[in-house]
Amino acid sequence: MKGIERITERIGADVQAEIDGVLGKARAKADEIRTGYEAQAAKARAEAESRSRRAAADREARLVDAAEMDRRKLLLSAKQEMVGKAFDLALEKLCAMPDDQYTAVTARMLVQAAPNGTGTVYFPEGKAAVGAEAVKQANALLGEKGKLTLSPEDRPIRGGFLLVDGNVEVNGTFETLVRFQKGTMASEVAKILFPEG
Repeated sequence: MKGIERITERIGADVQAEIDGVLGKARAKADEIRTGYEAQAAKARAEAESRSRRAAADREARLVDAAEMDRRKLLLSAKQEMVGKAFDLALEKLCAMPDDQYTAVTARMLVQAAPNGTGTVYFPEGKAAVGAEAVKQANALLGEKGKLTLSPEDRPIRGGFLLVDGNVEVNGTFETLVRFQKGTMASEVAKILFPEG
């Protein structure tokens, strides 16, 4: 019986060696597969992190650009508001000129507005005396052609005058003059107010 036991032991040892060999190969193959998957996972993780970093950087750049655009819009709005206030202040100063200066300025404007020297002139409320003197000075400057007359009525204007000659009305109000100047000079005023750009 010893022979059968030896054969059985030998077969068992051979089978065990074969099992160990197959298990060793299977473990090696499993390790190789695991290492391959770990490498793939690491590569995928690195690619995902890279994509995430790029996406985050892109988003940050877009947010910075949007913030810069908003900043520029706010700055432009503030500058436009300040330019508007500068023109509003100019209008206030024109309307508040001393009477002698107001008279001289409007007299010269009347001469330009009425080259043929005729028409009825309307001044704002409270400026009847200034208006009378301005019409008188304008007629003197126009010479023989000077036939401007002052209307006893006033008009709802802040400063300057309205000249009516037949069907033609010339708007010499300070409001209109300032509005026209604002349209043509706003950028120059902005350069003066904000020289840094």
